[in-house]
Amino acid sequence: MDKLGIIFDMDGTLWDSAKAVAESWTEVVAREYTPKRIITEDEIKRVMGLTMDKLAEKIFPELPEERRMQLLDICGREENAYLRTHGATLYPEIEETFQKLQQKYHLYIVSNCQSGYIEAFLEYYGFGAYIEDIECYGNNGLVKGDNIRQVADRNHLARAAYVGDIQGDYDASVQAGVSFVHAAYGFGSVKEDVPEIQTFSELVDVIDTIFRL
Repeated sequence: MDKLGIIFDMDGTLWDSAKAVAESWTEVVAREYTPKRIITEDEIKRVMGLTMDKLAEKIFPELPEERRMQLLDICGREENAYLRTHGATLYPEIEETFQKLQQKYHLYIVSNCQSGYIEAFLEYYGFGAYIEDIECYGNNGLVKGDNIRQVADRNHLARAAYVGDIQGDYDASVQAGVSFVHAAYGFGSVKEDVPEIQTFSELVDVIDTIFRL
């Protein structure tokens, strides 16, 4: 039987970590840069999904590239530590849906995040039993489309679908040559006419339709 895989985005798809990220980053920035700079939840939501270099450029445009990347690296490390012990806002029925999907499909995560971010998510919620492989920009500097393709290839998937919430996720799925499902409850919209879910649990039926099982 062909090996079928579902590859998940993180932010806006599995959880909303914007509030926790904003709080941890504000602490770092106050200590390492200036106490006058407050990182807001809305600011974080606007840049989620970008690669780390682009994210740093948006958040700290006033700093030279080397300095902002140094600051972002510290923010990322402390953010991972915070999330590993506190978690964030998990969307409803994630684990129950993972359990149902795992009966037919192989599950993976690909994100544009820093190294350790996905691991913090898996560790806090104990979801390592469902997710077989992960990849991110922080590990290899590759854009999301390349990492989706890499996960599909190294896990020998005959077919795959990427589940994400913003236009960039759809564009990455096209680049990778996989199907796409829009998590419409997340942070963004998608211009194209694609399958979408209003809640995570709807994914079970939508994926079955895509793969025609």
